[in-house]
Amino acid sequence: MYKNHKLATVIMAAGKGTRMKSDLPKVLHMVDNKPMLMHVINLARQLHSERIIAILGYKKELVIEAITSENIEYVIQEPQLGTGHAVQQTESLLKDFTGDVLVLSGDVPLLRKSTIDKMLKIHREADNGATVLTAIFKNPHGYGRVIRKDNNTLDYIIEEKDCNNEQRKIKEINAGIYIFKSKELFPALNRIKNNNKQNEYYLPDALKYIANAQQSIALHITDEPIEISGVNTVEQLKELNLIYKKWYG
Repeated sequence: MYKNHKLATVIMAAGKGTRMKSDLPKVLHMVDNKPMLMHVINLARQLHSERIIAILGYKKELVIEAITSENIEYVIQEPQLGTGHAVQQTESLLKDFTGDVLVLSGDVPLLRKSTIDKMLKIHREADNGATVLTAIFKNPHGYGRVIRKDNNTLDYIIEEKDCNNEQRKIKEINAGIYIFKSKELFPALNRIKNNNKQNEYYLPDALKYIANAQQSIALHITDEPIEISGVNTVEQLKELNLIYKKWYG
C-alpha cells in the first residue's frame, strides 16, 4: 500500500519577495548556481511525484520561461490572496486525482528527501487526513506557531500576526510543508475564511475542517531545523548558499 500510493506535488512559487531588493521573482534567485525553484522541483522528482504543479504569480512569464524544459504543470494565482487560495488554484487539475498531495514552498531549497520520506511513512501508515512538518526554533519570529492539544496532537496553527503574547512564546513553528489526502484537501479549502489581520485565506485553516471530518492530523518535527528555512532577504540567500555548499560540497 505504501509503495503504490500516488503522489502529486504542489509548489508555491507565486511570491515577489519584496525584501530581496530585486525585481526577480523570489524563487528564481540562485542557490548553488541554480534557481531555488529547481531544487524544489528536483525534490518532487526524487519523491516519484506523479504530478508536479507550480503555482505562479509575480512575473509569471519569467518563471514559466525558467521551467519550460522541466515539463511540469502550472497554474496562475491572480490576485494573491494567501496560501490556502494558492493551493485552491490547483483544484481544476487535481479534482480527479486520488492519492496524496504534498505542498512545498519554492523558496525552501534545503529540504531533504529523507524528511519527506519520513512524513509520507507517518502519513500513510496511520492513514492520516493530513500530516504537517514542524520545527523547533530558538527564535521563532515570523513563523506561524503550532498549538498542540493535551494529547500532543494538533489543535491549530496560528500566524504570528494573529498570535497573542502567550502564543508568541511557543517555539514550535509551522514549516509550511504539508501532506494531504486529496479527497480531504479541496472540500476543506473551499470552507476556509479570511477573517484574520491579513484578510488572507490561510492553508493551515483547512486542517480544522479535515479534523472535523474525523480525520487524524499528524505532526512531524524535523531533526534539522535549518532545512525548512525560507529565503526572504539577500542575507538569508547568502546563508543558505553557504549551508548548501557545506552539505553537498
